Amino acid sequence: MSSHQPPVTVIGLGAMGQALATAFVTAGHPTTVWNRSPGRADDLVRAGALEAPDLATALDPAALTVICLLDRPAVDQVIDAGGHRWRDLHVVNLTSSTPHDASAVSERITRLGGAYLDGAVMVTTNMVGTADSHVLYSGDTALFAQHEVTLAALGGTAELLGPDPGLAATYDLGMLDVFFTGMAAFLHAAALVGADGVPARTFLPYAKRMLDLLDHTLDGLASDVDRGEHDGSEDNLVMELAFLDHIVATSRSRRLDTDLPAAVHALARDAVTAGRGTDSFSRIVDVIRRPSQVSPADTG
Repeated sequence: MSSHQPPVTVIGLGAMGQALATAFVTAGHPTTVWNRSPGRADDLVRAGALEAPDLATALDPAALTVICLLDRPAVDQVIDAGGHRWRDLHVVNLTSSTPHDASAVSERITRLGGAYLDGAVMVTTNMVGTADSHVLYSGDTALFAQHEVTLAALGGTAELLGPDPGLAATYDLGMLDVFFTGMAAFLHAAALVGADGVPARTFLPYAKRMLDLLDHTLDGLASDVDRGEHDGSEDNLVMELAFLDHIVATSRSRRLDTDLPAAVHALARDAVTAGRGTDSFSRIVDVIRRPSQVSPADTG
């Protein structure tokens, strides 16, 4: 490792923490690592990292401190253990969390005298440090500017969303909402067509055609949601509810789990029941926002 590169400390050596530390070592940063339970640092030490014997030693004011732990309670435990040593530290927390948790941790670190940047790693461990990596950040903008070159070791795109420390988690959860629901939708579709003897691989090109259509459709949905207008002149919820009826009915007849399509069906049904049947599918955003008080059509 080059002594000309800024030093980094990585707290937490789970799969993602190890990937982060490896990226810093590979980029030539003097890298200190520490994990709450021993035995995780051997490969990193062989690659050139230094394993700190304890947390107190790991928290070096000269280094950028990167935290990547299992969850908020684990982060709180480490903050408690570090005590006054967080003063003057520059902290980047890449632990997966909620916006509330990110803001709470930010408040704790800043109250102890440290500077705080929250982040979300939007790729799998094998992509960290590559051109395909994507990390979102939010919080102390000056801290990001100071360490942007160091954080570039994580590869790909480093994107600062703004000064609100909870913003990276907000985007993270929104993107994962699309990702996981999309995967579940494909798997449900694969089970549906598979019940009639169609292999998933055979169906795949047809599913991808719908993704191409969805890419264009999302533009319109985003515009509708932001404008609060849901023009159903080209297609409307009454029409779409009929398609959803067919998906749920066929899933039941094939003895498949119907929770996923039934949930979408329920959103559309509730909007229609509220008198919004002539609106576009984007109207269900109001059902999601106010599930117990969907605005009737005659109130605007």
